Amino acid sequence: MIHRNRLRSAWNRVGSGEIHRAPREWQPWLSDTGSLTQKIENAIGQKLEIQVLRDCPQSLNSDESRYFHFKLRRCRVREVLLCSNGIALVMAHSVIPTLSSSGSNHQVLRLGTKPLGAVLFSKTRKQSKAKPPRDIARLDKRSELWKKCSKHSAGLSSPLWARRTLYRLKGHPILVNEIFLPALLPTAKR
Repeated sequence: MIHRNRLRSAWNRVGSGEIHRAPREWQPWLSDTGSLTQKIENAIGQKLEIQVLRDCPQSLNSDESRYFHFKLRRCRVREVLLCSNGIALVMAHSVIPTLSSSGSNHQVLRLGTKPLGAVLFSKTRKQSKAKPPRDIARLDKRSELWKKCSKHSAGLSSPLWARRTLYRLKGHPILVNEIFLPALLPTAKR
């Protein structure tokens, strides 16, 4: 019982054994270490549409700030929907510190409607052998990320499952939250 309550409100490391608390059909999506965009496109047999909800400076919340080893007050927040035929399958909420989007990353992170995963998983980018830390969470109606999703997905049920990964782009951190929307499973099974 204690573990179930902890998973309801906190992010838990995938390797902690908590992933088995997620419904079986979500486990492969939560634990996959590759590009989510590529995994979905392979499953549905077509390119995803990227709908940019916002891409602007914002204050960081305390839940996300703990992933950075330096004090962040403001950063770039990019929120997009990954869609298939106009149906939202995933909402991505990415936190890009100012330092991470400057210098040689500045041009690379001019994304427009290109998915961030295309940059993070680029074949020309040197890939680290170490897998980035990944956390999972069960989001309910009290969660800020659930509330953000509900604004863009009508009739959203609770709970939602999400994964959070701290990537590095040329040594600089980028925190990516991916929230799986209910339409993903039936669309991916077609």
